[in-house]
Amino acid sequence: MLLKKWEDLPSYMKCEEVRPYYDSLKNKKVSLILKRAMDLVGGIILLIILAIPMAIIAVLIKLDSEGPVFYRQERITTYGKRFKIHKFRTMVSNADKIGSTVTVGNDSRITKIGAKLRGCRLDELPQVLDLISGNMSFVGTRPEAIKYVEKYKPEYMATLLLPAGITSEASIRYKDEAELLDAAADVDSVYVEEVLPGKMNYNLESIYNFSFWGEISTMLRTVYAVLGRDYE
Repeated sequence: MLLKKWEDLPSYMKCEEVRPYYDSLKNKKVSLILKRAMDLVGGIILLIILAIPMAIIAVLIKLDSEGPVFYRQERITTYGKRFKIHKFRTMVSNADKIGSTVTVGNDSRITKIGAKLRGCRLDELPQVLDLISGNMSFVGTRPEAIKYVEKYKPEYMATLLLPAGITSEASIRYKDEAELLDAAADVDSVYVEEVLPGKMNYNLESIYNFSFWGEISTMLRTVYAVLGRDYE
């Protein structure tokens, strides 16, 4: 995986706010190649290992509530490319049409099996398919819905220089994001004005200081966080 030439980037990314992040990444070709290799090889191995557990989860979802097994909302990844993310459905069918795109802790749309899957982040297992396709990476900015990307500040566009990720430093720091939004009267507004800027600080720092070994560290810390350990 190598960066596009600066002149080949989408026009909205070719701004002075993005340039420092681009210049930092272009000098890390080896790490970028290793990152893609890990995503592809690791994704294939995980797909083989997780095939049976994922099949069992799919059956449980169908038994628990009506609707499809997967949630396929359109998200944004590298250079503004749109793709439909693979996630196990954890809410009632058509949940995005009866509420906010952002989920709060006591969201009534979450199904019984969905709550358990979310608690262990098992709903994200199907994203192994997005790893293999190259739409996502093990580590990177979590893929946002289109309506939030449309509200990005110019500097935030730097996060689109690399693929969207399954986990990130921001994901670890904001692992209780749903609970943070519980008391919000306008969830979308609070997310865009308060939560998103905080997450972007971590995302941008990760882009600027990107390294292959740094991403390995983030993956290990994610496991630590999923196990319920506090992160300092």
